[in-house]
Amino acid sequence: MIKTILTSLLLCLYTGLAAALPSSLQQVTNFGSNPTNVGMYVYKPTTVTANPAVIFAIHECTASGPAYFSGSPYASLADTYGFIVIYPSSPNSGTCWDVSSKASLTHNGGGDSNGIANMVAYAISTYGADASRIFVTGSSSGAMMTNVLCATYPELVYSGVAAGCFVSSNGGVDAWNSTCAEGQVDDTQQQWANVVHAMYPGYTGAYPPIQEYHGTADTTLLPPNLNEEIKEWAGIFGYNAAAPTQVLQNTPLSGYTKSIYGPNLQGILAQGVGHTVPIQGSEDMKWFGIVAGGAAPPPSGPGSTTTTGTTTTGPTTTITTPTSPPTTTAPTGGTVAHWGQCGGMGWTGATVCAAPYTCQAANAYYSQCL
Repeated sequence: MIKTILTSLLLCLYTGLAAALPSSLQQVTNFGSNPTNVGMYVYKPTTVTANPAVIFAIHECTASGPAYFSGSPYASLADTYGFIVIYPSSPNSGTCWDVSSKASLTHNGGGDSNGIANMVAYAISTYGADASRIFVTGSSSGAMMTNVLCATYPELVYSGVAAGCFVSSNGGVDAWNSTCAEGQVDDTQQQWANVVHAMYPGYTGAYPPIQEYHGTADTTLLPPNLNEEIKEWAGIFGYNAAAPTQVLQNTPLSGYTKSIYGPNLQGILAQGVGHTVPIQGSEDMKWFGIVAGGAAPPPSGPGSTTTTGTTTTGPTTTITTPTSPPTTTAPTGGTVAHWGQCGGMGWTGATVCAAPYTCQAANAYYSQCL
């Protein structure tokens, strides 16, 4: 989730405007500076709340803004809750997003991220949107761009990689990075935090709450990328990526494990799910705070802090950190396939990996056959 990508923007007030907003996808071509010619498509439901929230829904490779409009649940949810959805459309060959060039990985650097950020300013001024309720979500390449936007224009991400992981050694635009995709990057929290800070030097404000989804059977962006994403944002928020404060099994679906590291960071690992993790629209509404039960809002202003252990967009929740060492139970029979879970605190399944894989601990709560 990205909250308040841009702040301190004036809202335009409209008077005497009573016409119903169209309930079809509309293309906007003149929304401001757009260095790489990113497409902008807007869905405004017939009934829009005053000062509405805006969700930026960012598509995967081979798709487009209109395709993501048709293939994701956000337009239908907008009809229910009265927010606006903006579907950016990639200008690149193959329609992957540029998450590799210095331009896109730099605040106001002139890349794809710059064009999307300028859509935010347009939405606030044109639609009277609430500048404190601007959210971004995406799938695959769109998930990568969501992470990049979190870093470059300080929340929900499906099957992506850490911001900066796909950086191109030769500065290429929309370049493939096999080392990152194959899960071979293993940096520390501090190293990842340094990458984020380098994308927007001098920024001292808050970063948006982040929720990451990844499937254990993802063969396009291998599952270890989830660990790197968690380390990156744990480094930013001051959490311990190796010690989640709470782990919820079978949440939000059977076979999904949600690890909570603090009010602003969650990682969801989907057992047996491939590269395309199904969008959980109702969960997204909670995380964005459109309905109760989601993330705490980010602190406002430079130097602000977030109180660990509570959430302010739903019932107050006390989170306790386990003090006992991780334990694993004896195997219940059978073996675990490649990428499957094989151990961790509370795990009751098999702990023996199919050859030639071995059970390796990602954190106190999750071990995986790698």
